[in-house]
Amino acid sequence: MNTLRRTAQASLALVALVTVAACSAEGSTSAQPAAPTPTPTFVRSAAKAHPRSPVGGAAIKAKVAKPVLDIADITPMDEKVEKIGVGSPIIVTFDRAVANRAAAEAVLQVQAEKPVEGAWRWVSDRKVIYRTKTYWKPHQKVLFTARLSQIPGNQEAKDVSRRFAIGTANISMVSTGRHIMKVYRDGKLAKTIPISAGRGGMVKNGVDVYLTTSGVHLTMGKKAVETMTSSWLGVTDPKDPRYYKEEIPWAVRISDSGEYVHQSAGYYQFLGRSNQSHGCVRATPEGAKWFYGIAQRGDVVKIGGTKRKLDWRNGWGFWQLSWRQWKQGSALPATGPTAAPTASPSAPPATDPATDDQQEGQTGGL
Repeated sequence: MNTLRRTAQASLALVALVTVAACSAEGSTSAQPAAPTPTPTFVRSAAKAHPRSPVGGAAIKAKVAKPVLDIADITPMDEKVEKIGVGSPIIVTFDRAVANRAAAEAVLQVQAEKPVEGAWRWVSDRKVIYRTKTYWKPHQKVLFTARLSQIPGNQEAKDVSRRFAIGTANISMVSTGRHIMKVYRDGKLAKTIPISAGRGGMVKNGVDVYLTTSGVHLTMGKKAVETMTSSWLGVTDPKDPRYYKEEIPWAVRISDSGEYVHQSAGYYQFLGRSNQSHGCVRATPEGAKWFYGIAQRGDVVKIGGTKRKLDWRNGWGFWQLSWRQWKQGSALPATGPTAAPTASPSAPPATDPATDDQQEGQTGGL
């Protein structure tokens, strides 16, 4: 009897031990004897080795090394999506503030089939912009490569590439005094369009905001129909005589301060004769539609004849700076590595980020 009692007690103790062991195994569906925890082993990955979770124990979260720096956005888009103008910048936005700008800039490479000199300029702690000394040569491919894995401490990052397609050299000359816009394509005059520019007369903070800005503009985007309102003036009451809200056809943006080349909303009698707009370049219906059809981001629109100058930070007004001024924004020493393009290889881009940094500004034109 005592022998049987001791055997029964031992069996109950074993069942209890098994039950406790089963409850400690997360996700178990049946009781299994507890296994001794082995010494962790390691597996190799592309970056570092990480310990495996112990058998029968709680999972151990492996620490995966993350890149110190990555790219959040590249403008323009890939060659398969758009063709760009000869004045086009390359805008690179990183995913965080760049602590060592020189190291980041040194791994950015621009290679063109028809090389021209270029340089990077930092405009914020996350954004750097590439501009050429002279306009890109038309009808060619340009390869941008960011060798992020070569930045010290950033070996886990993936290198990024994107190929751009430079299209026709569209250069427009706008005379606000003669009220015309001449559009040249690959050096040949393609069209002369009667226009009406900003009339002036609305001064805010010492600036006549109704004057069209003079200087070298770049086209930044376009819409077949753009809603333009007076809200940029702080005017939202329809009873205010300055209020407007209109749907404007064939609108091509040329700044962040609400300037467009677009079809005039009536008032055709002023086209080619006088300036009557709120700062935009109004054109004839036929001329505006034609210009919209050929416009590529990065096309050059030179405007002259007004006292209000385009600020280089307004939209893509980067050509407002001289070449010497532009290069002063680089983080690299003048005698250090250069970003001058070389002949482009034929290999396709390794990575093609799908993001686009098309800038949006005020839609207050007219």
